Amino acid sequence: MKHLFFDLDRTLWDFEKNSETALEILFNELDLHNYLRSFRSFHTKYKKINADLWYQYSKGRITKDILRTKRFKDTLAHFEVESDELTVKMSDGYVNLSPYQTQLFPNTIETLQKLKDNDFELHIITNGFKEVQFIKLEKSGLLPFFDVILCSEEVGQSKPARIVFDTALDMANATIPKSVMIGDSYEADIKGAENAGMKAILFDPEKIHREGAHKWHIHKLDQIPEMLSWM
Repeated sequence: MKHLFFDLDRTLWDFEKNSETALEILFNELDLHNYLRSFRSFHTKYKKINADLWYQYSKGRITKDILRTKRFKDTLAHFEVESDELTVKMSDGYVNLSPYQTQLFPNTIETLQKLKDNDFELHIITNGFKEVQFIKLEKSGLLPFFDVILCSEEVGQSKPARIVFDTALDMANATIPKSVMIGDSYEADIKGAENAGMKAILFDPEKIHREGAHKWHIHKLDQIPEMLSWM
């Protein structure tokens, strides 16, 4: 193996922790306790609505601008809060805050450094929005590790569309037999890569998937170097 393609959110950058941190800052800054019972109730509902809207976005049913505002509008509406002004403040505030959070999964930097030291070429394939993904990479210290960084919106489709993987391979001048995809989403990362002919490693830190759900299945990033030796 020569080329390793990583997902970013929920694989290297701890999306759940960073998102929660940003949302709690925003909740307090905007005095949302005046409208909502608690941050916990708000966060629980927001996560469900956000996940549903991201699914619609991945299928091309809504635009990213709609996603960015509707997730907050719908969450507030659930708590019977109707305010376009508050929706816009939350939408803009979240985009300004979240990419600057820097929580990574354990052993991220150490694992990437070990892979670089062993002459692997590292790349990113992400469904996240370009303008925030580069901030995440820079502020969390990840940017220097990666040669090619492809945000799927640049090709007009999201993972698992084959064109996303084909484009990344071309950009990296990589061949399929010498390339591996590493990500947390079984559908977007694993099935998408395999449909493009690549091997893939399923990163499953929360042990969501049953053991044996995928041939190459890990729970910690520092398992990657040993796993690659078996592939």
